[in-house]
Amino acid sequence: MPDTRLESAASREVEGLVDRELPQTQELARRILGVAVDKQASDVVLLDARGVCSFADYFLICTGESDRQMEAINASILTELKGAGVKPHHCEGDAHSGWMVLDLGDIVVHIFAPFEREYYQLEQLWGAAPVLVRAI
Repeated sequence: MPDTRLESAASREVEGLVDRELPQTQELARRILGVAVDKQASDVVLLDARGVCSFADYFLICTGESDRQMEAINASILTELKGAGVKPHHCEGDAHSGWMVLDLGDIVVHIFAPFEREYYQLEQLWGAAPVLVRAI
């Protein structure tokens, strides 16, 4: 005969996990956008990539005017994610390379230096994706 006390405790634990609401993807993307704006990123764009991309729902693209600013934007976004209980799948690049990428699964964050942003022109590459928010 199974121990119902253990089953009850286990089911309450699972229910507790189900009841905890993880941030919705679009809400999280907008929170990340707010962090970038707070850190004075320029030309911040949130693209809805759901209709044009198979690997992400949203792209957030922004520019940092210096290595130090790019690092501050990146660090603040990582802090926001940690507070939301979200761990990036992968982080690539550094401020010295001019392009930092945070892969969050459904959201991909690109932090560019001005030259690299102009060079790669991601907004044109994903031009069919609707712009949800643009903060200049």
